Amino acid sequence: MKTIRTKKAWTDAYEEVQTLFEDMEALNEFYEAGDVEDDEMDREYAKVARAVENLELKKMLSGEEDQLNAIMEINPGAGGTESQDWAEMLMRMYVMWGQGNGFKVKELSYQPGDTAGIKSASLEFDGKFAYGMLQSEIGVHRLVRISPFDSGGRRHTSFASVYVYPVVDDTIKIDINPADLSWDTFRSSGAGGQNVNKVETAVRVRHAPSGLVVECQVTRSQGQNREKALEMLKSKLYQIELDKRNAKRAEVENSKLRVDFGSQIRNYVLHPYKLIKDNRTGVERTDVQNVLDGDLDDYMKAFLMQQEPAE
Repeated sequence: MKTIRTKKAWTDAYEEVQTLFEDMEALNEFYEAGDVEDDEMDREYAKVARAVENLELKKMLSGEEDQLNAIMEINPGAGGTESQDWAEMLMRMYVMWGQGNGFKVKELSYQPGDTAGIKSASLEFDGKFAYGMLQSEIGVHRLVRISPFDSGGRRHTSFASVYVYPVVDDTIKIDINPADLSWDTFRSSGAGGQNVNKVETAVRVRHAPSGLVVECQVTRSQGQNREKALEMLKSKLYQIELDKRNAKRAEVENSKLRVDFGSQIRNYVLHPYKLIKDNRTGVERTDVQNVLDGDLDDYMKAFLMQQEPAE
């Protein structure tokens, strides 16, 4: 059934293009006879063009992991309150993108900043092609603005990193030896009910062989948080295996930047002018508020369209 659903996503998209093209051909006959206005013909053409573009984009999402759900981790760079506030702005942007595109977005962990913003956060995006779309956001994001925390009204530059990995499903086997795991419990720090901040329901697990550490505080049940943390750990280990598999391919892609501070993938300039530019694709937008409110498809599609499709 899963294979059928996967194939149907392709056939449905192709049939949509075919139907729209046939409709446009029929409309064109009336247009040539002078019975259809230019703007109506332009709208019909735009529909076909969008459908073809979406089908071409789907080709870029043909890897087996692209269709999986995704987990995103957001961490501020150096800079204290400034970067922590920027990290929370990014978190809001991605939540709005997910909700606006029909994904279920769940907050898995949340560590508030000392004064404002966040020290770290993890989000889960549940929906078709979540990982395929969000992988374009992996990297460092740089913000330039007049600081709301600087009494002198000076311009500040802040950094935050975004990391995304797929949620493994039952068809992907990742073996973890329980002896390699060490567990801690702590009190949740996010908003919640009466017990969420008073009882040690949040969990932290360390995986000795890889050195990975995962936290989860999504529910009030320690047992459920342990299960979710283990799922997150498996997903991270799966991403590591994907990275190894794609290592040679990544070396060829000279345009791909390393995920570290100083090699940002995108610049968000709010002062002295307004511009959000992706350094990998050259896509620029001046409607910065729309982008910060989750309108990211231009950046994601441009990134995916310049990648080599999966074999």
